[in-house]
Amino acid sequence: MTENRYLEINPEVAAALAGKQAVVALESTIISHGMPYPQNVETALAVEKIVRDQGAVPATIAIIKGKIKVGCSRQEIAYLGQQGHSVAKVSRRDLPLILAQAQDGATTVATTMIAAGLAGIEVFATGGIGGVHRGAETTMDISADLEELANTPVLVVCAGAKSILDLALTLEYLETKGVPVLGYQTDELPAFFTRKSGFKIDGRLQNPQEAANTWLAKKHCGLQGGMVIANPLPPEYSLDFDYINENIEVALKEAEAQGIKGKEVTPFLLAKIQELTKGQSLAANIQIIYNNALLASLIAKEIVADE
Repeated sequence: MTENRYLEINPEVAAALAGKQAVVALESTIISHGMPYPQNVETALAVEKIVRDQGAVPATIAIIKGKIKVGCSRQEIAYLGQQGHSVAKVSRRDLPLILAQAQDGATTVATTMIAAGLAGIEVFATGGIGGVHRGAETTMDISADLEELANTPVLVVCAGAKSILDLALTLEYLETKGVPVLGYQTDELPAFFTRKSGFKIDGRLQNPQEAANTWLAKKHCGLQGGMVIANPLPPEYSLDFDYINENIEVALKEAEAQGIKGKEVTPFLLAKIQELTKGQSLAANIQIIYNNALLASLIAKEIVADE
């Protein structure tokens, strides 16, 4: 890890990395843009507790006053939650300006991967990755998450790609970039709110040890980029496939009618789906991140044990 004037690693996280302990990166967009206050702060702190309970160290990542914080304090998490949408949603293209102007920022999957890579953290738990948006053949709306997965060596545990996306094109993009998409105890890509998608993925992993071994094989062969571990949410929280797709179609039409574009599309759609499902999608979203934080912690522990 090289010296970086914009990078501030929490002492607990730095000590864990130096001591070869398991560390799990966590994003901050879910805090500022994913759900309302105070539920966002409560959820973020609960996720950190899940990581700690498994014997790993959480590193919630955000940008505070122009510094990339790897391991936010409770006060910083509360600040991000209280500020909500007034905190910029920061992807790769936004990062230089936000840092140079000493602004605050909530990190997306792509930016969290960048920060984790800079700090030397190999495992990251999130809700769902971004991908190729529906209609991208004309809009060219493709998430920067995919390009980051192609280039940055971080293992991402997620509930697949968000079901608002074109999942077939998302998988094609990742295949082209050489990013393994592996299912945790499943052969099918989960689609965020639902365990089903109808799309087969590259392989199945039965336990955290297999996931760690696969990551280490990729790493030690010098293969570029990241890896996706697609972890379906527990069956009791999964929404019906047809029901969620019907609501997605309604939300997409409203986004088009309102002219919502670019990085505003995903938060708009998720908020609209939450409204349409009367909060069911938010409850599922919370269980998704809990479930992924648990698995990511177990994988991170296996990685450091086998290195």
